[in-house]
Amino acid sequence: MNKILVINGPNLNRLGVREPAVYGTDNLQNLEEKLQRAGRDHGIEVECVQSNHEGVIIDWIHEADEKFDGIMINPGAFTHYSYAIRDAIASISVPVIEVHISNVHKREEFRHHSVTAPVTHGQIVGLGLYGYELALQALLQLRGK
Repeated sequence: MNKILVINGPNLNRLGVREPAVYGTDNLQNLEEKLQRAGRDHGIEVECVQSNHEGVIIDWIHEADEKFDGIMINPGAFTHYSYAIRDAIASISVPVIEVHISNVHKREEFRHHSVTAPVTHGQIVGLGLYGYELALQALLQLRGK
C-alpha cells in the first residue's frame, strides 16, 4: 500500500470551532498533518481533502479507484442520506473505512443510521480524532502491510 485518501465531508472544515464539546478543539489542519506523519512512518502517502459539496466527494471517490490503495471517509451529514455517495463507494474496488468523531449512536435519532456504512469495510465511531488513526491501521491491515 502506497497511497491513502482521506475524505472529510461537510462542516469538517469547522473542526475546533464547531461544537467543541462534541468534536473537540483540534482543527482539521492538525488532524491532516498528524495522519500524514503517521503515513510516512508506515511508508505510505496520505492525501487529505475536504468538501461541503456532495458531487465533489463523489468525484474524489471515483478517481480514488485508480489512484489510491484505500480511503477513509467521514461523510459528515451525508452519512445519513446520501445514496449517491453510498453508490459511489459501492462502485469502487479499494477498501473504504468510515470514520465518525462523535458516537453517532448517543446523539440525535437521525444520526443513528448510516446509508454508507453497509458498503464500506468497516466503521469507526465515537473515538474522537483517534478514530482516523485506527482507520489508517485498518487500511494497512486490509492490504496486508
